Amino acid sequence: MRYKIGRLQNSIAALELKERTLHQNTLILGEEGSGKTLLASKIRHYVMSCGIPTLYLDFSNPSIEKIEEKFKDSESFFYLRFEESDAFEEALSKAIIEKKNIYMAVDPSFFASKRSEKSRLSKTIQKRELLENYYYFFQEIESLNGFYTKFEDFIYYIFDLINMKKYGFTFLTLPNEIFEDSRIKLLFTFLYLGRCSNANYYNTAVLRSLKTNTFYYQYRMENRSLLFNRIESDIAIIDE
Repeated sequence: MRYKIGRLQNSIAALELKERTLHQNTLILGEEGSGKTLLASKIRHYVMSCGIPTLYLDFSNPSIEKIEEKFKDSESFFYLRFEESDAFEEALSKAIIEKKNIYMAVDPSFFASKRSEKSRLSKTIQKRELLENYYYFFQEIESLNGFYTKFEDFIYYIFDLINMKKYGFTFLTLPNEIFEDSRIKLLFTFLYLGRCSNANYYNTAVLRSLKTNTFYYQYRMENRSLLFNRIESDIAIIDE
């Protein structure tokens, strides 16, 4: 199954979601109002149309009234707010059994602040039933400083997910200056592209110059070389 979502600026080919989308990771960096949510919504609809349930974690911890309507158009939509409680675990387990498309509001303070600890939040996200059956979405909070005080626990569960998940995941975030750090560039480029690249989309000045629903697009080619997959780059304009 293929699903057209836009066009490429320097190619006659359409921008399409394909089967590989289900198993590879997507990183969406963009300013507020740049169209990140629209793009994530298109990916989510494609995943759902392939019969795969989705788990959308929103680290801005919104109430159900503040969630965008475009994420509520599925009959199987299910909203949860993360809590360290038995009632939450029961509700989540029931939603997983019923293969609901889950929208989970999460306060990032639940992540552990010590390297030696693994938070209950990380353990919940790594439930085997989710890892084996769900495609994940992570919606970054706007206040990045609050999120990255828990960065080590976050990174540990991301690496665990990379190794254990059957399907891919999509991560949405603002192009905060933290992404200009060379170590962060290296980490996220590896996670989402599978190798290092010049990664212009980490240059916040370049990102801020792009129009709404326009993204710097990089992807890993299928054909492998002896060392790496080749990386292709273009400007992608997403259909509204």
